[in-house]
Amino acid sequence: MRLDKMLSNMGIGTRKEVKAMLKKKLVTVNDEIVNNGSKHVDSETDVVTVSGEKIVYEKYIYLMLHKPAGILSATRDHHTSTVVDLVDPYFQHFQPFPVGRLDKDTEGLLLLTNDGDLAHRLLSPKKNVEKTYFATIQGRVTEEDIQKFKTGVDIGENKLTKPAELVILRSGAISEIELTITEGKFHQVKRMFEAVGKKVTYLKRLRMGEISLDSVLQKGDYRRLNEEELAYCEEVKMA
Repeated sequence: MRLDKMLSNMGIGTRKEVKAMLKKKLVTVNDEIVNNGSKHVDSETDVVTVSGEKIVYEKYIYLMLHKPAGILSATRDHHTSTVVDLVDPYFQHFQPFPVGRLDKDTEGLLLLTNDGDLAHRLLSPKKNVEKTYFATIQGRVTEEDIQKFKTGVDIGENKLTKPAELVILRSGAISEIELTITEGKFHQVKRMFEAVGKKVTYLKRLRMGEISLDSVLQKGDYRRLNEEELAYCEEVKMA
């Protein structure tokens, strides 16, 4: 990779700004000053510094965000804050996007990445990646609902929903449940409960595949995926 491209990709500056840094002899490769941006470097073996600071090249980033309500699952919007607005400018320059969408009023686990292959595989219905949600429901959730969800319900599309696992945590005028699905249709959880005559009043995603929302993360906070979570992502990409 060209040195100037590597530095601009890492958000060190624009091509013009990087050129100025090279001219001022602020850039070294393996302890040697380099003033030619066309020099090719190996991002894995060469040691590159700018003003004495080592630059570690990253192609992809993987973040876990605890999405709060009121924020759009989008990369940009002219009127409302998006999930990308919640992360540091360093991560923003990688142009991350949300893996799937949570409704504006829905909270919980959201992955942000610039790895399109991973996102595609996590979201593909053919891969059967489980997504688990906690919800409060207006109305009494029953064993009958469990069986209906297990066989699929009609949410107004050509096919019934795929089998889903409904667990009742508390049943009453206001019920609490956990629901695991392997699809990601528009407003799916809400539409599934509407199909059985009930209404979702609160929704939070807890898990996607083997990645669970970190209980330490407060709403609006995020962190990089850890080694175990990254290993799972690699498994998904290899499958």
